Amino acid sequence: MDDTAIMLKGTSDGILLRPKSSDWEVVLASFEEALEEAEAFFRGGRLIMDVGPGELTQVQLTSVRTLVSQYDIQLWAILSQNEATIHLARSNGILTRLPRDTEPRKSTSEVPPEQQALLVQQTLRSGQSLHFPGHITLLGDVNPGAEIIAGGNIVVWGALRGLAHAGAFGDEESIICALELQPSQLRIAGHIGRPPEQRRRTPVPEIARVEEDHIVAEVWSRKR
Repeated sequence: MDDTAIMLKGTSDGILLRPKSSDWEVVLASFEEALEEAEAFFRGGRLIMDVGPGELTQVQLTSVRTLVSQYDIQLWAILSQNEATIHLARSNGILTRLPRDTEPRKSTSEVPPEQQALLVQQTLRSGQSLHFPGHITLLGDVNPGAEIIAGGNIVVWGALRGLAHAGAFGDEESIICALELQPSQLRIAGHIGRPPEQRRRTPVPEIARVEEDHIVAEVWSRKR
């Protein structure tokens, strides 16, 4: 995903997309790449698009709606300060204000979804998945055929043998930690790491992060 073209993050209302480029084709291509990289995370969700003061055309709206429909995503709301864009969204049956805008404002100290953390105590078996827009700590194992996907960091207090995707919204600073790191696949933002060909005889806690555009894993030490 091209971070210079779009801003993408999870919220309590859905996926928030904010175009940063004036070139719509670049925006759409970058968004499509992000959807492909984290398809399991996005599928079945709803999209909020914040276009700011810019004017959205019917062609652009149709193109993004067609794209997200392929991932079973609903184009739920379009936020804009442009009257023509607001009229266009409403004429297409799309919200132009989020429902919570009409409710009393919550405390500004509330932690945003991407910074929230989920603690789960279970073992993920083949075919099971765990998705969360913030950080995930799992007390248990991730078996082969299972997947764990987070918008932030992933900590597995057990064996990680399935798929793990941290930084699903493009945060390359995210990390993946496990007491036994033997995944079928590791993903951090748009980077993909493969499991080592040789396993350690005695498993040790390891941490994986992005360094120089590659995912590297090393012994998980308190000194770091």
